[in-house]
Amino acid sequence: MKYEAVIFDLGGTLVRSATWSDWTDAARKTARMVGAPPDDFIRLWFEQVEGLGTGRFANYQALIKSVCSQLHMPVKDSQVESAARIPYDITKQMITTPRDDALFVINRLKQSNYRIGLITDCAPDVPEIWGQTPFAELIDVALFSCSVGMNKTDPRIFELAATQLAVRPERCIYVADGNRQELANAKKHGMYAIRILIPEEIDESPIREQWTGPTVSSLTEVLEHLSAK
Repeated sequence: MKYEAVIFDLGGTLVRSATWSDWTDAARKTARMVGAPPDDFIRLWFEQVEGLGTGRFANYQALIKSVCSQLHMPVKDSQVESAARIPYDITKQMITTPRDDALFVINRLKQSNYRIGLITDCAPDVPEIWGQTPFAELIDVALFSCSVGMNKTDPRIFELAATQLAVRPERCIYVADGNRQELANAKKHGMYAIRILIPEEIDESPIREQWTGPTVSSLTEVLEHLSAK
């Protein structure tokens, strides 16, 4: 067997991702919750939100306090706690709702003796909620960027996944919707990268990469790629 492991992205891949406008609306609601000027709050939020995914901020509360501090506005802990529920609830709904074929595909792969991995750029709420998802008991190795201190712009995260799966990178398939050059970085590291592209889910995300490599429109099609290898 040429490939021994399949590594998935989470948001936009195993689950439908919230859109960029969803996250913008969430930031606007968060600003209102703490009484901050929305435009300034949103600008600072998106300038720094990546820090949630690399461990710079321990949680949404820390990011909210940081933004409010930069805006020189006092904020009560009770306001921060209530505001933090807004992005948290979006994440929980998203990652506990698999795509229709996600569990079927993972189970088929496991029945065929593939190791299953996950690499996700995420805030600390994802590993906190992870045990409540149907994926937790199916995935052999799950890497959360906030826990390992690097996101998928850093190719070392792909090396780490392969190492923990005990599979050489060239024997890994990486499946993702394509953000922050994740497909290109997986390919550079020797993995066979496949983009999942569902036309009605394409949004205005500024971090979506350009990709001309293998593309599928459903997770089930990944099984077809493997059968053809």
